[in-house]
Amino acid sequence: MIWAGPVGALIGFALGLLEYRLMSAVVIGALRRTDRSATEAEKKDYERRIRILRAALIVMTVGVMPILGFVIGRTLSG
Repeated sequence: MIWAGPVGALIGFALGLLEYRLMSAVVIGALRRTDRSATEAEKKDYERRIRILRAALIVMTVGVMPILGFVIGRTLSG
């Protein structure tokens, strides 16, 4: 089963991408609704923090899930 690792990584990537899309839509949408920025500088800082959160979410979901899928695929295939 030489394909078990790459197939697991592909499945992990697809699941990570789906998870990212769902989580970012919910979390970032909620953050934007609760934005209480009074000035333009505060608004820019808030948006910068949202970009940092989005980058962290992408690394945690799309970055880690393929690795996890690869390891699980290789482990289960023997």
